[in-house]
Amino acid sequence: MEINEQLSIINRGTVEIISEDKLKAKIDKKTRLRIKFGADPTAPDIHLGHTVIFRKLKQLQELGHEIIFIIGDFTARIGDPSGRLQTRPKLSHEEIASNAATYQEQVFKILDREKTTIVFNSQWLEAIGVSGIMELSSHYTVARMLERDDFTKRYKEGKEITILEFLYPLLQGYDSVSLKADVEIGGTDQKFNLLVGRDLQRDYGQSPQVVITMPLLEGTDGVRKMSKSYGNYIGVKDPAKEMFGKIMSIPDAIMPKYFELLTDIDVKSISCLHPKEAKQLLARELVSFYHSMDEAVMAQEEFERVFGQKGLPDEMQEICVTEAVKLIDLLAEKGLVPSKSYIRRLISQGGVRVNDERVTDVEFVVNLQEERIVIQYGKRNFVMLKFGQPLSVTD
Repeated sequence: MEINEQLSIINRGTVEIISEDKLKAKIDKKTRLRIKFGADPTAPDIHLGHTVIFRKLKQLQELGHEIIFIIGDFTARIGDPSGRLQTRPKLSHEEIASNAATYQEQVFKILDREKTTIVFNSQWLEAIGVSGIMELSSHYTVARMLERDDFTKRYKEGKEITILEFLYPLLQGYDSVSLKADVEIGGTDQKFNLLVGRDLQRDYGQSPQVVITMPLLEGTDGVRKMSKSYGNYIGVKDPAKEMFGKIMSIPDAIMPKYFELLTDIDVKSISCLHPKEAKQLLARELVSFYHSMDEAVMAQEEFERVFGQKGLPDEMQEICVTEAVKLIDLLAEKGLVPSKSYIRRLISQGGVRVNDERVTDVEFVVNLQEERIVIQYGKRNFVMLKFGQPLSVTD
């Protein structure tokens, strides 16, 4: 494929390429570039926000370049300070190993397993020892580290910054040295770390890597970046119906960004569609990719029945109760909501219904007057209560 055609594909959705001229020169010189991406397995699941970069890696893979996926089992022990306003909690070796296993499983929903090289950065970072860490630390000053926005903000606010966190960008940069990376890709919040890799490669006598940054994807609230901690994420392992419903809940304004970063559909082609039609197309596209077309169709039919025709889901969790119970106690004690304060807030926002009647009283008590009751909490969560004695198990 011609260089300009490759650059057109690579440029879709990117924020910055440092620099495009250098990337063009590297492609012109080598037909197969070493593309580096690293991820610390700090959580077991990935969401659609993570897949923005994996989709770009897939495109680069299809262009014939070598994808080197670094699992940061060593750097995960520190925790990436990028965008953090406080020190990350440390993970155990067992947690890191478990997360790494599930992370790979989900990543290969997108990347071609046979064409991806997986490495763990403990392979070289454990080997450099104290003397290597000392030598590596000599390449950067405290003043340079404090140029990072997140470090600067924490320093001005008197919040703790550990020396260990200062080491993180250096260790990530040393990954590039060890692998002799031609290109490194990451989110915009990773730009400082990626540039450190360029500097270290230059210091170690290598050709500096080209840096490609990708935008951070807003979550279902349309405001903050997608994150499990914000509760605005869409997980790649979410059930088909749940994934479809979450996608249908995103604000219209961020739909073009979702199409551009999460699909191959031309954004211009959706401009003539009604927002609801466009959102349905987006939901079908993503659910069919991560599940199947059949499941996408069923998810849409279910969504239309529940939210378009005010019907009920085909399947609901059933709970047996034997006495009247306060609603917030029931939902919290059964583990259906994160906390009682969460359900109180949902009630105050009009987001809880019992048999399709909105609940306004946080002290609402579910009584035994009806044989069964359907509780809806939030837009997509339903549970059915049945009254009577639970079935006993006999030998």
